Amino acid sequence: MAPMGIRLSPLGVAVFCLLGLGVLYHLYSGFLAGRFSLFGLGGEPGGGAAGPAASADGGTVDLREMLAVSVLAAVRGGEEVRRVRESNVLHEKSKGKTREGADDKMTSGDVLSNRKMFYLLKTAFPSVQINTEEHVDASDQEVILWDRKIPEDILKEIATPQEVPAESVTVWIDPLDATQEYTEDLRKYVTTMVCVAVNGKPVLGVIHKPFSEYTAWAMVDGGSNVKARTSYNEKTPRIVVSRSHSGMVKQVALQTFGNQTTIIPAGGAGYKVLALLDVPDKSQEKADLYIHVTYIKKWDICAGNAILKALGGHMTTLSGEEISYTGSDGIEGGLLASIRMNHQALVRKLPDLEKTGHK
Repeated sequence: MAPMGIRLSPLGVAVFCLLGLGVLYHLYSGFLAGRFSLFGLGGEPGGGAAGPAASADGGTVDLREMLAVSVLAAVRGGEEVRRVRESNVLHEKSKGKTREGADDKMTSGDVLSNRKMFYLLKTAFPSVQINTEEHVDASDQEVILWDRKIPEDILKEIATPQEVPAESVTVWIDPLDATQEYTEDLRKYVTTMVCVAVNGKPVLGVIHKPFSEYTAWAMVDGGSNVKARTSYNEKTPRIVVSRSHSGMVKQVALQTFGNQTTIIPAGGAGYKVLALLDVPDKSQEKADLYIHVTYIKKWDICAGNAILKALGGHMTTLSGEEISYTGSDGIEGGLLASIRMNHQALVRKLPDLEKTGHK
């Protein structure tokens, strides 16, 4: 018999127990979900992207922290790229053909760099969408913890937190830009890159050169560790273009700017963007414009777009349209990048390049 003569009915006891179980479930399910998210176990990545997961911090991320992790990810990926190249065991293979009919190559450097970069970013920010050039294999999943320290050079430029909704963020990773040149041991063209877009607009960019250990980063309306050069030649510019498509651009460029125009064939979109900036790297060539005339993937160009935008420059399609970093992973309209020039005047000067690129 219960105390004080109170009798407990079986139904009341059952209801009480069910309520207690419900409270315990909600308490511990939230706790465990947070722990699994912390260690990168919140979902199965598939293909080259991982979709948004629940965010334990109310659904926001600090762009300063994202920049710090992006820099670290690019450097960590670059270490894998350099280690594989120096071992001279690349395990090179073709993923298929590009639209131009060339082999789309992949190496161990691409795969191992991708794994380090993806899982570092995913463990630090499980709630954001990450798009990467290479396939993410769940069997290779690893936990790569970040100490949550923001480097002093970033804190110096960006003094206060910059919070945005996690659902508005898309990260673009290029774990090894210029794979063709990498296989040819043309090391100066190789970069690793991370870009963070908010609502489709590039706001953080990191370009790292593994073989010279130089890293450029910038935040739009924030700060940067790289700057534009003091002057550019708009009348007879030096134009950096793809090594495989230099002839397409050269003919139109000479007609537009005259015979004094210099065409610089180069590999890697990251390298080409750095050619427009004041980069303290002796292996880095310098150019006034970057032009691309064929289809290109967004992970190739997003980081460079963010850096140029942060420094007051521009990267658009050849027809002058802004590039959105949501939806499909590529753009059809070619590319024109400039800084400290009248960009729209350049667009008007090059009316035939887009047609040339689609021939």
